[in-house]
Amino acid sequence: MDLDSDDENVSEEDFYSFLNVSKDASKDEINNAYRRLSRMYHPDKHLDPTLKAKAEILFNKVKRAYEVLSDPHRRAIYDSLGTKGLETEGWEIVQRTKTPAEIRAEYEQLAEERAERQKRQATNPTGNVTIAINATDLFNPYDELDDEYYSSLLGKLPAIEVSSMQFSQSVDFPLTQKDTCTLSGQLHTQNGTGGGGVNLSWKHLYSHKGWAEVEMTAGSGPAVSLKAFRTLTKRFFWNGGAILQFTPEGIRPGVMSTLAMQIDKHSVGYISWHGGIRSLFSTQIIRDTETNRYNFSIQVGLPHSFVQLQYTRKILSQDLKLRLSAKIGTFGGVLEYGLEKKVSKHSNLAFYVVCGIPSGVKLKIRLTRANQIYTFPIHLCEEVMPSPVFYATIVPLITYLIVKKGFVEPFIKEEQSKKLEKQKQNNFNKLLEKRKEAMAAQELMQATYNRITEEESKKKGLIIIKAIYGKILGASGDGEISSDILDVTVPVQCLVKDSKLTIHEHSKSELPGFFDPALGEEKMLHIIYNYHDQPHEVTLKDNELVRLPKTAHRTNVT
Repeated sequence: MDLDSDDENVSEEDFYSFLNVSKDASKDEINNAYRRLSRMYHPDKHLDPTLKAKAEILFNKVKRAYEVLSDPHRRAIYDSLGTKGLETEGWEIVQRTKTPAEIRAEYEQLAEERAERQKRQATNPTGNVTIAINATDLFNPYDELDDEYYSSLLGKLPAIEVSSMQFSQSVDFPLTQKDTCTLSGQLHTQNGTGGGGVNLSWKHLYSHKGWAEVEMTAGSGPAVSLKAFRTLTKRFFWNGGAILQFTPEGIRPGVMSTLAMQIDKHSVGYISWHGGIRSLFSTQIIRDTETNRYNFSIQVGLPHSFVQLQYTRKILSQDLKLRLSAKIGTFGGVLEYGLEKKVSKHSNLAFYVVCGIPSGVKLKIRLTRANQIYTFPIHLCEEVMPSPVFYATIVPLITYLIVKKGFVEPFIKEEQSKKLEKQKQNNFNKLLEKRKEAMAAQELMQATYNRITEEESKKKGLIIIKAIYGKILGASGDGEISSDILDVTVPVQCLVKDSKLTIHEHSKSELPGFFDPALGEEKMLHIIYNYHDQPHEVTLKDNELVRLPKTAHRTNVT
């Protein structure tokens, strides 16, 4: 169960898991699953009044799952919205005019739009905050101050100061589906002097192939600009614009134009030209795959010309990115390396070490929270020396590990424990009902269990000796088993057909005869079985596909 979810109820019924079929199961597979369960749970199969009453409850559940999954329209609604969609009054009648594919496509689009709206609400406004810190006195202290005051302990402390700050914020105001206004502002200061500006823009979307934007700027001289984007062909795109900046010296015009080409599935090339206020020509090639990103660029013009190569390695399993960048030009040379780590659902933390000539050594710390970016470049040394490079590399890693292990992980663990306990309290009665239903199902399975066990024994087939499900701390028969477990030998044996067992990739807590004995915690299925009179044993994760028998499960008996 996802503890980050706001839903504190037990997950809703999984009809696929209950029938033990895959999500792309054919109608014949669903029919076969329905017939198999009907033979066990149909009320007419039981003469005892108590068993008959229990069978009626479970047969109704089987019937409901079958009715939904065997109907293409209801199945499409269930796949998109779950059981809540099936309970919407009038929905089934209205949606009869649409095909299952149309229903799925519509709700995938609605889900994407809803997620985008929620993201915008959570991240609005967007902004950037940059605070530059001068800490060069740590490695390049001034030695000329040798009077009595500065020779004291206090005077020996390094001077660390904020050298510059930059702030920018923007807010979008959607007017129509195709028109959006954006209000933004910027402030910057360096060594006691600074400035700022306010921007107001209007963007109109003509079609999926193009848009145009008009922007007015006030601050360091008013300016008016016009920007546009256009898809030329399937592989070529263009954007460009013009600006008029009004200064005391007169009107300064500027133009820019960029042509982009989709080279292949993962690669894009750009050619850009700027003229007027800033004159330059640049070309860039970006290749972005699932695990790697390459960026090669060349710029010729003012204020600098340079060649740059960047490489980013994406380690998706750890939400980690490693980056290396080299840049050389008329300003000198820069080598940059570092990593970016996803620390929460909406937050990334990055550390970069920048070694340059003549800029020296800098440590850049960047925190991204949704669309808010906070950057802290710390200037450590005006020359490239081993000691600042070493400390800039090691200290952030050690600090991150200490904070993570000492504060973040214990806090998250405590919050998860509180939420889990609240879930258990809120769903206590539902869990009791689930347990009661599972015990009733196992009782109704006894006749089927005895028949299958006898058939498999005669042909030395697949015999389930022991099956347990829940919070299993040990992986073997001698391992430690917690109290949060359920004996599922009977229902697992009842799933055996022709000496084979298959359980699809769903949570096994929804299978007949199962329930969730360890809500919100990791669960396992441990099976000890015989096949051809040979002992076998296996432990599988809750959502892992189960296929028995397998030679790899055989145990060595001395």
